[in-house]
Amino acid sequence: MATCGTKLRIGFAAVFAALIAVAASSSAFAGARQEAKGATVQTRTIKNLGTVLVNSRGLTLYMFKPDKQKKVTCKGSCAAIWPPLKLSGKATAGGAAKAALLGSDPNPGGGKVVTYNRWPLYTYVADSKPGQATGQALNLNGGLWYVLSPSGKVITKKP
Repeated sequence: MATCGTKLRIGFAAVFAALIAVAASSSAFAGARQEAKGATVQTRTIKNLGTVLVNSRGLTLYMFKPDKQKKVTCKGSCAAIWPPLKLSGKATAGGAAKAALLGSDPNPGGGKVVTYNRWPLYTYVADSKPGQATGQALNLNGGLWYVLSPSGKVITKKP
């Protein structure tokens, strides 16, 4: 015979399981919405750097010198600090970004990464809001990180 306390624990467990299921399904739905959208590369003027590439949220995009305009080499712990701009669907250009310079490269972590002038693009976890470029000219995770101009040129000056 179940006691009142046992019934209460079973009830809480059922409610908790239902909340987890709802949260999982809503985050999966949000992820699907993001994927269907594709990736956008646009431009923004950043003090001391000029006009550079940013993602749809206005966060600065970087290239990684060891990629050598050939392939994604930032993976594992590197990609946790420098998340690649993932592509699902089609990449689009906004602002002064040129659609002709957009492309993609296989991501070692799965899927594809957006490229610009053959450079795979990444964000930097320390850039928490639009207009920041705290990753510019840093030598981290095995190489140098720089922003790109809308023409696809690497900007190497320090901010």
